[in-house]
Amino acid sequence: MPTSTQHAVAEYFAAIRAMDVERCTAVFADNAEQHDPVGTPPNIGHDAIRAFFTGIFSSFQSVSLAEDSVFVNGSSAAAKWTGKGVAPSGKSVNFEGVDVIDCDEAGKVIMVRAFWDPAPLMAILEP
Repeated sequence: MPTSTQHAVAEYFAAIRAMDVERCTAVFADNAEQHDPVGTPPNIGHDAIRAFFTGIFSSFQSVSLAEDSVFVNGSSAAAKWTGKGVAPSGKSVNFEGVDVIDCDEAGKVIMVRAFWDPAPLMAILEP
């Protein structure tokens, strides 16, 4: 039987693949922090996380992340993923990274630290 952490991580990636802002937001605890990518100002709380996903999903025809490997230890997980994006122009890009995800006892994500370079993804949005 999957642990609550495994379930939360699986739902996090499934919600992104569905490009469903509310489903993505619901994965997170109310006061969660999202550092995506690490080094940028964090999104804290549902409103900021919702705005983040709204911005990403509205900028692309499609964008998705597929888990290549997930390693769970208690309430934390590290997931190596591969992403794909298609811009409104039809240009596409593949990119990859690692997310470190911490969950609470209720199985909600309380922290995501995403390690990846957004430059290739953003480059396909340029005219």
